[in-house]
Amino acid sequence: MKRPILLQLAILGFCSQVFSQNKLVVNADQGGETISRHIYGHFSEHLGHCIYGGYWVGEDSPIPNTRGIRNDVVQALKDIQIPNLRWPGGCFADEYHWMDGIGLRSQRPKMVNTHWGGVTEDNSFGTHEFLDLCEQLGCEPYITGNLGSGTIEEMSKWVEYVTFDGESPMSNLRRQNGREKPWKVKFWGVGNENWGCGGNMTADFYAGQYRRYATYCRSYGDNQLYKIACGPNGGDYSWTETVMKNVGRQMQGLSLHHYTVPNNWTDKGSATRFNESDYFSTVEKTLLMDELVSKHSTIMDRYDPQKRTGLIVDEWGTWYNVEPGTNPGFLYQQNTLRDAIVAAVNLNIFNTHCDRVKMANIAQTVNVLQAVILTDEEKMALTPTYWVYYLYKVHQDATLLPVSLSSNKYELNGKKIDAVNVSASKDAQGKIHITLVNIDLNNAQSVEAELRGVKANGISGKILTSAKINDYNSFESPSVVGVKDFKDAKLSGGKLTIKLPAKSIVMLEVE
Repeated sequence: MKRPILLQLAILGFCSQVFSQNKLVVNADQGGETISRHIYGHFSEHLGHCIYGGYWVGEDSPIPNTRGIRNDVVQALKDIQIPNLRWPGGCFADEYHWMDGIGLRSQRPKMVNTHWGGVTEDNSFGTHEFLDLCEQLGCEPYITGNLGSGTIEEMSKWVEYVTFDGESPMSNLRRQNGREKPWKVKFWGVGNENWGCGGNMTADFYAGQYRRYATYCRSYGDNQLYKIACGPNGGDYSWTETVMKNVGRQMQGLSLHHYTVPNNWTDKGSATRFNESDYFSTVEKTLLMDELVSKHSTIMDRYDPQKRTGLIVDEWGTWYNVEPGTNPGFLYQQNTLRDAIVAAVNLNIFNTHCDRVKMANIAQTVNVLQAVILTDEEKMALTPTYWVYYLYKVHQDATLLPVSLSSNKYELNGKKIDAVNVSASKDAQGKIHITLVNIDLNNAQSVEAELRGVKANGISGKILTSAKINDYNSFESPSVVGVKDFKDAKLSGGKLTIKLPAKSIVMLEVE
């Protein structure tokens, strides 16, 4: 019996949608830009339980620690090769006075954390503790100085205290506090969000302030400072124009902040209870990062065609309503497979723009916003976002490979976005790594990839996915979302065929 013609056409159309192939070309014999490992950086602020309970438990805690810093968190971050850590904020940075956080902890003055919950900050975690943390992690520190409520003298003395090896009041004070030799601290932020919580400044006023502060942030010995100016909030292109025009070579980096908020700032939506429309909106808004980076880079190119100044995306990630029953000022949210998709897409974007993007710092590392780690007393859980960093660490300091992609569309409610997102690199050993995201919540995507300029001998892969898009790892069930071996990539005669399950992230290694 013949099927009615309309039914036949419908079946053919359905099959075409499911089985039509996405076309990918990886130019393995090209590429000159390096994906800086610092794109895989992190951010930790004195906010909620990021520092206290996240990193710092004190030497007397029953939780295993080294000089007060919990061992399990350090090991987890070492396993993803964390390259740098930004501290102490964030909005907290521009009310933080660093000399309150040195010396005997019992004698350090307390302060009110006015930005985050109105709680008392006892300053038990300060400069020495932070730099000890970075040494334990094997990562580079990134310190943000107080331009909002501080003074030029205060910031200048902080740089001297940390990095000067000679005889001076600040270096002697450091020695008195137990550190004989200076630390190597290259990255210094000169203020944070000075268009907002850092002083509500205009771009012109900030540019003048930056020039004054940066003048007195000096490089001592071989510790050459990489000074990072406060850049724009999202699409404030006039801020970038003004700072690039008026600051120029006095800065080595310009920051950019952009958070992915599914709904709006009044009601951001739940981290775990969301529907497909919420998911689509989240991904659609996170894809704006590509436009922001491109447009800010175009402005920077006019003043800096040699690309001496890096674009530093030092705050990014998802921002939802806090978990029910938690302090609204602590910004604690769960982390699902949706967040992993967001992280993977953004890291692919940063990789692609690595000629200008030289650092990025997800907000925040532990217990705050899009955290990679959650803790509760002695318990620890690694989030789906953590496992993206685990997969993507292969790109650190590798050579970006140019790719071209013709993608199917993921459609919902009359809107369309590309279903597949990708970046590729070649490491120092010649191995090629391709990271692919299937954004489509419902359909697998078949990708036909051509590897040009290389003879591939073998392929292996890892995948991150789960049964439901709102699956997450809890302290009771910490392994719901994790990395597994990926077998659906076939190599034949230089052609690569990949079957990406719906809502998945795949890392392929080609030798």
